[in-house]
This record gives sequence, C-alpha cells and structure tokens, in this order.
Amino acid sequence: MSIPQSGGGLIEHHDQLAQYLAEGCKPKSDWCIGTEHEKFGYCKDTLLPLPYDGPRSIKAMLEGLQHRFGWSPVLEEGNIIGLSKDGANISLEPGGQLELSGAPLESIHQTCDEVNTHLVEVQEVADLIGAGFIGLGAAPQWTHEQMPVMPKGRYRLMTGYMGKVGTHGTQMMYRTCTVQVNLDFGSEADMVQKFRVALALQPVATALFANSPFFEGKINGHQSWRSRIWRDLDPARTGTLPFVFEDGMGFERYVDYALDVPMYFVYRDGKYIDALGQSFRDFLRGELPALPGEMPTLSDWADHLTTIFPEARIKQYMEMRGADGGQWRGLCALPAFWVGLLYDQSALDAASDLIRDWDAETRENWRVMASVGGIHSEVGGRNMRDLAAEVLEISSAGLKARAMGGVGGLLPDETHFLNALEESISDGQSPADELLNKYRTDWNGDLSRIYQDYSY
Repeated sequence: MSIPQSGGGLIEHHDQLAQYLAEGCKPKSDWCIGTEHEKFGYCKDTLLPLPYDGPRSIKAMLEGLQHRFGWSPVLEEGNIIGLSKDGANISLEPGGQLELSGAPLESIHQTCDEVNTHLVEVQEVADLIGAGFIGLGAAPQWTHEQMPVMPKGRYRLMTGYMGKVGTHGTQMMYRTCTVQVNLDFGSEADMVQKFRVALALQPVATALFANSPFFEGKINGHQSWRSRIWRDLDPARTGTLPFVFEDGMGFERYVDYALDVPMYFVYRDGKYIDALGQSFRDFLRGELPALPGEMPTLSDWADHLTTIFPEARIKQYMEMRGADGGQWRGLCALPAFWVGLLYDQSALDAASDLIRDWDAETRENWRVMASVGGIHSEVGGRNMRDLAAEVLEISSAGLKARAMGGVGGLLPDETHFLNALEESISDGQSPADELLNKYRTDWNGDLSRIYQDYSY
C-alpha cells in the first residue's frame, strides 16, 4: 500500500487532473524500473505471524533495519510504520507484510542487486530476533483472527469498508503478498499502447508467478488464490478496465474512470479522515461531506489514485499488479518480463499485435482461468503454456535489444533473468505446481514444512 502523498496546491481546474498524469511522461533515456515486493514475517518457534509490537515483532524489524543499516524512520501518530533511504522505501501492508518499494533504477541488474541487499539486511535482523520471512502469494495456514493489525489509519478505515463492497477484501489486505514493477511511459500514445498490453497480458504474469495454492491450511483449488481474491474485492476499483481498449483512451478517459471510484479517505495533518464511499467529483465542487466547503489538492488526487486496484494502473508511471509474491528468482524475473515487453518498441509492437483481436470477454476469461489453472489453463482452444512461451520470446527479444549489460560487462544483457520463467514453461511446472508436489510427496501433507523449505 502507498504512503500519503505530499506537495501540490489546490486543484483549480479539471484539466489539472489529467495534467498530473501527463507530467509522468519522460524521454526514453530517463525511463526507470521500480520493483516492489512483499513478504510474510513469522515467529520461528510458533510459525505464527509477527505481531506489530514486542521484542520479536514488525516494530523490532523496522527499528533493527533503521539502526543497523541507516534507514530513516517513517512515523504515524508516534508509531514507526516504514523506512526510507536513497530513493527506496520499506512499508507495511495491513497484516504486517514487509514491502520494499525499490528506488528507480536503470537496469534489472541493479534491481537484482537491490533485492539481494534488502533480503540480506532483513535476514540479519530477523535472525537476531527469532523471525523468518517467506515469499508466497497468500498466507498458507493463518486465519484472519491470527493476523496482526498494523497501526495505520488508512487500514483501519479500509478494513470495515471491505465487507460492504465485496467478499474477499480483508483476505487481500491481511493475507496476500505480491511482486510488482513500476515502469515509465514517453507520451500519451505510448501510455495507451503499454496500458493495453499490460492489462491484456497480466494473466500471463499471474500464471507464470502463481504461488498460492494453499489457504487456511488446505489446498484451495487455485494456482493463484491471491488472484482469485482480487476478483471479489470491490468491482468499483478492480478488474481489467475494458474502456482502456476503446477509441478515445487517454489520460482524460482514465481521469473520468478514477473520479467514479468511491473514495476511502482524505489525509490531513497526519490523520486519515473517513471519506468512505464519497465522491471525488463532489470534492472538486467543495461538497465532500467529510470536509464541507474544502477544496482538494493535487496531493488528495494522488492519494485517491492509490486507492484504485485494477490489474494494471497508471499514476505518473504504470504499475503491473498481477503476480504473486515469491522466491528470489521471481523477484528479479517479474521486472525483466515486463521491461522486455514494454521498453523496446519492436517488442511492444509484437505484444500489441498478439492481443489485437482479443475482446473484453477473452481478456476476462484469461484473467479468471489464470488464477485457477495457471500455465495449464485454456481459453478459446488456446493453452496458456503456449501463449506464455510466445510472450516470453517477445520479452527476451526486447531485453536483447536493450543490450543493458551488467557485472562489469560480463553479462551482455538482461535475458538470463527470464530463466526461471523459461524453465517453468519447459517443465510445465509453475511455482504453485512445485509447492503442491512438495506437499504431496516430501512433506507428506505437513504444510508447516513450507516455512523450512521456502523462507528467504
């Protein structure tokens, strides 16, 4: 989840809303890669989630990272709820999932170095307090009642609201983890082309990174239970956004969509003010019930954009949101997958051609089936494994064309970061398949073994 936005004066004209998005346009030479990944913390002796407070806790983790590695604390009402350093942030999801929001970087090589450094730091502090961390799309055993609640006002508001608009919202908040990548666009037309590819091919990422076949101690019948959860969270702010594929798509069209998404809050003086279900359109007229007579700022608009949860979304950059959290190789493979598809024009054109004839029903069917069957799913007579192989070929070609070397020139490009995905296609085994095989064989049905075998 995002931290409160800052800066920006009053919104005086409607045009400022689209202009805010358009200000994210950058020349290709300035395009960067920002990777975010979440992980579950747990107590090694009990295998239960870390509480917020105490000697073995999320608070102890944050303070340990602060004092041992020079991170600066982020506070809310006197509680440490995050860290920042060198353009990166560490934040908390509602159930204590620890998230690294990486700095904007030039290459996947740098992204992977950042991931390595972060996980080494986390493990050092965790070992000192008897904690462990694991990357999965959904908590495999814990119930809702076992989850801690982080001291963040945003989450207190959202928790009560989720049950009014869907059936799986609190599962998403407290018991899922994701890995995502944030990428740039060069112009409005470039944004539209990338957005369409991102939304249409998000199910391929869901299938390749599917890593949540267990929930509440049982096999749940899905390769990605995390993806399943998102389908019944809140239809007003989730989904595959069919309007993005219609004529006339642009920044202004996305503004119209965002204005119709009900609000969660307004952030003022360090506090979250309840605006649940209220309208940003009313806010623009000074008629928001939560703040009668007050006009919104661009920071309010930026905050509102963080409360919209489609499979891909735009702010002043584009977020790919379809993948389960997972192991180290996946944390490097996810940004490589999308950078290869979107940052080389020939690859982007090839991906656009691949999805050109898909209609809204086809795109939604791929989304649903990817959560259920992963790379074994099928839509309209086409197999996901074959589709994913074609998409990976396009992505690999895009990475080769970037020719972004690393490790002192020993690595000519970034294609090797796709190896884990290519192995999944070759073997016909997603991360979820691997987990299920372990459960049925080596673990003999003892799901607690997952912490021993899959923690960082």
